[in-house]
Amino acid sequence: MSPAKLQSLLQNGLTHQRAGRFAAAETFYRQARVAAPKNFDVLHLSGLLAHQQGRGAEAIDLLRRALALSPQAVMCEFRLAIALGAMQRHAEAEKHLRHAVEVKADFHEGWDQLATCLKHQDRIAEALRCHEKAVALKPDYAAGWVNFGFTLRLAGKQAEALACHERALAAAPDYAPARFGRAQALQQLHRVREAIADYDAFLALRPQAHEARSNRLFALQNLDDISREQLFAAHVAYGCALGGSAPSQSFASVADPARRLRVAVLSPDLRAHSCAYFIEPLLRHLDREAFEVYLYHDHFREDAVTARLRPLAAVWRNFSGQSNAVVEQVIRGDNLDVLVDLAGHTGITNRLPVLARKVAPVQVTYLGYPNTTGVPAIDYRFTDAIADPVGDADAFATETLVRFAPTAWTYQPPQDAPDVAPLPAQARGCVTFGSFNDLAKITDTMLATWSRVLAAVPASRLKLKGRGLSAGGVREALEERLARAGIELARVELLERTPDTVSHLALYHDVDIALDTFPYHGTTTTCEALWMGVPVVTLVGDRHMSRVGASLLTAIGHPEWCANERDGYVRIATELAGDIARLAAIRAGLRAELHASPLLDFTGQAACFGAALRECWAAWCERANPAELAAR
Repeated sequence: MSPAKLQSLLQNGLTHQRAGRFAAAETFYRQARVAAPKNFDVLHLSGLLAHQQGRGAEAIDLLRRALALSPQAVMCEFRLAIALGAMQRHAEAEKHLRHAVEVKADFHEGWDQLATCLKHQDRIAEALRCHEKAVALKPDYAAGWVNFGFTLRLAGKQAEALACHERALAAAPDYAPARFGRAQALQQLHRVREAIADYDAFLALRPQAHEARSNRLFALQNLDDISREQLFAAHVAYGCALGGSAPSQSFASVADPARRLRVAVLSPDLRAHSCAYFIEPLLRHLDREAFEVYLYHDHFREDAVTARLRPLAAVWRNFSGQSNAVVEQVIRGDNLDVLVDLAGHTGITNRLPVLARKVAPVQVTYLGYPNTTGVPAIDYRFTDAIADPVGDADAFATETLVRFAPTAWTYQPPQDAPDVAPLPAQARGCVTFGSFNDLAKITDTMLATWSRVLAAVPASRLKLKGRGLSAGGVREALEERLARAGIELARVELLERTPDTVSHLALYHDVDIALDTFPYHGTTTTCEALWMGVPVVTLVGDRHMSRVGASLLTAIGHPEWCANERDGYVRIATELAGDIARLAAIRAGLRAELHASPLLDFTGQAACFGAALRECWAAWCERANPAELAAR
C-alpha cells in the first residue's frame, strides 16, 4: 500500500475517532493494520481506540507493539500506562509513567497520571508530591488541580482540597469537575448547604452525572429542615434520572426456592470501616450449605479487615477503578441469585447505576445508607420494625421493606477494645457528656438542645470528637456555632481523630453519658459508646435515620433512653446525670447487656438474615415460574 493510501486510512480513522464514531474508526484502522502491521502510527492509534472502546487487553498489546517501535514516544507510553491502569495493573503502569517523565521532565500530564497511579496503590504521600510537580509545571492546569484535590481528600486534608478545586475554577470557571470537587470538599468540611448548592451548579452542567446526584442525596440527610416527602421525592427523581436502561430480565437461575443460593455482597467498605463491624458477623455465621457467598469489594484499600473477610467468600473480586460496564459484565457472568448492596448513596462513587440494570434476579440494599435508594430495579431494603415502622415507612421506600430481625444490626466489637473504666464522674465530681459522631450531623437545633442539657446539669462538660477539626476554619466555625447556641466554650473539649480504634474507644473512659445526634443518628458510635459502658440518649424522629438509635437501644433493653421530643431528650439526659450511683451501675453492666441482646447474637441474626434472603428468593421463584411451583 502506498504511503498516501495508508495516510488516508489513518486520517479517516482519526476523524471518526475524534467524533466518537468508534466502530467506523476501527474499520479504517483494521485495514491499516493489515497493510502496515509494523507502522508506529497505525499501532498507536489502534491501541488508543481499543482503550476507548474498553478492549483493555487488546489496547495494551497494540500500544506495547507501538512503543517497541519507538521507545521514546512519550504519548504512546503515557497511553499504555493509562490502559494498564484501567486493567488494575498499576505497578506496570507506574514503570511506564516514570520513564515517560524521565524522557520529558516537563510532561505535566505524565506527572498527574503518575500521581493517580500511586494513589491507586495507596501511596498517598508520593502521589501528592507528583501532583505538586504537575501543577508547578502548569499552574493553570485545571484537571491537575482537581486531581490534586481528590487525592488531598483521601489524605484527610479537606481544606487544602477545597483550595485546589478553587484554583481549578479560577483557571477554568466552567470546568465542571472542579465544581463537583468543590462540592465534595465542602461536604467533607461539614459546610453542607454550600455543598448542596455546588452539586446543583454541577448538575446543571452535567445532568447525567449520577455520582453527583448520589453525593447530593447523602448531603441532604444532614439537613434538619427537610421533610420526609422532600427527601423521598429527591430519591425518586434520582431513580428516574438513572432509568431507561431497559435491563435484561432473563437469568440463568433455576427457580427452585429450596436450592443453594449464590449470594453476592457488594461494598466499598470490606476493610477497616464501620460497615465491616456489622456485616462480618453475618457473613461469618451465614449457613454455607444454604448459601454460596461472593464478596465484591469496591475500593483500592485492602487491609487486615479485608484479610479476615476474604476467606469467607467462595469468590472474591475487587471492582475498584473498573467501569460500570465492566462491573455489570462480570456480575452477569457470575450468575448470581441475590445481590446485596451495602453502599446505597454513600461514598464518592457507588454502583447503583449497575443495579439499575437489574444484574441479579433479586437485588437488596442494606446497612450502609439510611434511606431508600430510589432505584426501581432494587427489590428490597432490609431493616427492622423500629427503624421503619410497618405501614408508616413503606410509603417512603421504592423498595419493599423487609423487617428481618428484632434489630437490623449485628455488632461485632473490636477484639482489642479496652476494658470498661470506672465512671469518670465519681472521680471528677462532675458529669461529662460526649458525642463522637460525624460533625456533619451536628445541627443548630441539636446544639440548642445540648445547651439546655448543659444548663440543666451544673458544672457538666461536653466532649466532641470528629474528623476534620484541624482543617482550616472547621474548629473556629464549630466554636462560633456553639457560642451562638449559648454553650460556654470553656465547658467544651473538641477532639480530632485518633490514630486507631483502640485510642478512639479509650476516650470513652472520660465520658459519662453519650448524646446522640439528630435528625441523623449514630450507628457505630452508639454501639461503641454502649460497649464502653456509656448510656446513649437519643431523640426518635419520623424516618429511618432518626430511629436507628431507638432500634439499638430497644435491642439492648433500654428504650427508656429514647425521647420522642426535645424536652424529653433534655429530661432523660438530666435524670441520668443526676444519679451517679445509677450511672455507675449502668456502666458496669452494659457490656453484659449487649452480650445478651440480639446485637451480639451472631448466629441468630445470621439465621434471620439468611431466612429473609430465602423468602425474597422464593418470591422471585413464584413470579418466575408460578405453574411449576404450584405443582410441587
